Amino acid sequence: MANPVFNHSKAFNGSAPVVAQPYEAQYGQPGGYAGVSATELGAMYNARSAGPVDTGRMTYDDVLVKSVGMLAILLVGATVGWLFAPAFPGMIWISAIGGVVLGLVNQFKREPSPGLIVAYAAVEGVFLGSISMVFNSLWDGVVLQAVLATFAVFGTTLALFASGKIRASAKATKVVLLIMVGYAAFSLINIFLVLTGLVDDPWGLRGSITIMGIPLGVLLGVLAVVLAAYSFVIDFDAIQRGVRGGAPAKYAWTAAFALLFTLVWLYVEILRLLAILQRH
Repeated sequence: MANPVFNHSKAFNGSAPVVAQPYEAQYGQPGGYAGVSATELGAMYNARSAGPVDTGRMTYDDVLVKSVGMLAILLVGATVGWLFAPAFPGMIWISAIGGVVLGLVNQFKREPSPGLIVAYAAVEGVFLGSISMVFNSLWDGVVLQAVLATFAVFGTTLALFASGKIRASAKATKVVLLIMVGYAAFSLINIFLVLTGLVDDPWGLRGSITIMGIPLGVLLGVLAVVLAAYSFVIDFDAIQRGVRGGAPAKYAWTAAFALLFTLVWLYVEILRLLAILQRH
C-alpha cells in the first residue's frame, strides 16, 4: 500500500480476522441458554440483526463523517494561515515542520490517536493557508484553480473506484511505491540545492532544467498528480477491505487521516504545477 498508515494497521492489511466468541462465553454454559426465558428467547429471535454500528465495527458512514470533520478543521486552520501569515512570516515554516512531524507520527502509529489526527488537520491547514496566500499574491487566481482541480481529481478517482472501473493491483502498487520513493528523494535533494544556493532558480531543478522545452517541474508535477490519484485508489481499497473485514470503529480515524494526507499532498502538487505553468 502507498500509505504506511494502512500497512501498520492489522485492521486494514487482512492479518486480524474477526474471531467469534466461544459458545460458552455467549450463553453461559455448554449447550444451553443460562438464565434466558422462553419469552426473552422469542424477543431475541424476532429482534433485528445486529449491524456494524451495534457491533462496534467501522462503516463507510464513520469514515465519511470523520473525513468531513477533518476537512472542516483543515479549512479553519487554512483560514487562520491565510489571514495571519502576512504578519507572521515564520508561520509557514513552523506549520510546515509541525505538519511533517504529526504526519509521520500518525502514519506509523499502529493504533489511531484522534487527538493527534485532529492536530495534524489543524496544523496542516495553517500551512496550506499560509502558502496559498503567498502563491495567490504572486499568481492571482492560482489557489482557486488548484482547489477546483484537487477536488476534480478526487471526485473522478472516487467515481471510477465506486463503479469498479479502477482497482489497486499488487504489481501496480509496488511500481507506484518505487516511483514515490524516488520522487521523495528528488524532492529532498531539490530543497537542499535551493536552500544552499547551489541552484539559483527558486524552483530548483524543477525550473532550471527543461526537456524538449518543457520545464522539468511540469513533467514531475503531472507525474505527482497521477501518483496521488493512484494513492487514493489504494486508500479506497484499504478502507473497503477494512469495512468488509469488520475492522473496529476506531479505525475510521485512520481512514480519515489517510484520505486527508493524500488530499493535502495532491493540492500542494497541483498548486506548484500551476504556478510553474504560469511562470513559463
